[in-house]
Amino acid sequence: MHGNLDHRLGGEGQCGGRTPVTLIDARIEELKDWRGETLARVRALIRQAEPDVVEEWNWRGVPVWERSGIICTGETYKTVVKLTFARGAALEDPSGLFNSSLEGNTRRAIDIHESDKIDEEALKALVRAAAALNMSAKASRSKK
Repeated sequence: MHGNLDHRLGGEGQCGGRTPVTLIDARIEELKDWRGETLARVRALIRQAEPDVVEEWNWRGVPVWERSGIICTGETYKTVVKLTFARGAALEDPSGLFNSSLEGNTRRAIDIHESDKIDEEALKALVRAAAALNMSAKASRSKK
């Protein structure tokens, strides 16, 4: 059903017997509006871009996508779905998707509003770049 996704929860075990995958499914279902549809769409794009992605559920009840470290989180607010890339400041963003949290020197975010159209290819490129950055950092740490 979910391909080769790792169904673990960051060392904390499962929440009430539910895996991160089922918790994210439930979040999408409970939203019942454009935010749920948007979260489901970006989740699908993340999975397409990085088939070996690991889905997590953080302590604040937020979906997290990882590959050798955090790629991004998917927070939902009343007027926006926010994808925060943990190391976004280190990524090239030729399509200009990052439109939030631009002042910091680590994270970058994409705020998606109800009427926004997602540039799917650009988002998948950012996800792949974030995963590659994580994997290269992990490889250089293991050489030390």
